[in-house]
Amino acid sequence: MIRINDHLSIGEHEFEETFVRASGPGGQNVNKLSTAVQLRFYLLRSSLPAEVKQRLAKLAGRRLTKEGEILIVAEKYRTQERNRADALDRLVELIRQAAIRPVPRRKTRPPKSSKRKRLESKKHRSHIKQMRGGRTSLD
Repeated sequence: MIRINDHLSIGEHEFEETFVRASGPGGQNVNKLSTAVQLRFYLLRSSLPAEVKQRLAKLAGRRLTKEGEILIVAEKYRTQERNRADALDRLVELIRQAAIRPVPRRKTRPPKSSKRKRLESKKHRSHIKQMRGGRTSLD
């Protein structure tokens, strides 16, 4: 079991890791070893609560496949172990963010004093602009 926070944890059967060859520089090592990790988290079959799944799907964005899997690719490091840890850390952090319930917005009204100040400043600006009218008594 992998702990997300005090209330959530995921089982190791809920995700799958496959190792592929990494792209980019690395010399001969790149052509021989499969150090990059593709971590697939099965969102629809996971044991997470429905509201967390919903927020996680939104947070995952492009990483969410049509089959309902979150795909995380880690190829930053040269070793398989570090890439594995990186992919798992990124998944745990994503779930941790999804577990935070957003605070509902409460509608507020501006106070009467701020409305009055705003209208007075508008009148003042209007008066200043009217005085710029280019009319003189010689016209």
